[in-house]
Amino acid sequence: MFIFHDFDGKKIAELTDVNIVIGEAQDALDLISDLGSQGHSRMIIYEQNLSKDFFDLKTRLAGDILQKFSNYHFKLAIIGDFSKYTSKSLRDFIRESNRGNMIFFAEDLQSALRRF
Repeated sequence: MFIFHDFDGKKIAELTDVNIVIGEAQDALDLISDLGSQGHSRMIIYEQNLSKDFFDLKTRLAGDILQKFSNYHFKLAIIGDFSKYTSKSLRDFIRESNRGNMIFFAEDLQSALRRF
């Protein structure tokens, strides 16, 4: 389910199970709780681990899920090819997220690890 990285002295959990899809805020809380109890506060997930509704900002799912990570001070990297999304609001959302240091979108594992 997870691969654990020790990168630059930081413990980072990478969700590798493609069958796990975060479709609501509770799913995110379950992952945060599980990893937090093991001493982790950083996680990498992939685009396919998120419900398609996540990428439709009108559903508010992205905000609900990412708010949980922020509330629990859990850093999150989301890896994928986001260039295929044409929504200006989604592109702006990704750009704004990438300006911060809690939640960001990356194109590959190495760039995600470096961001942490």
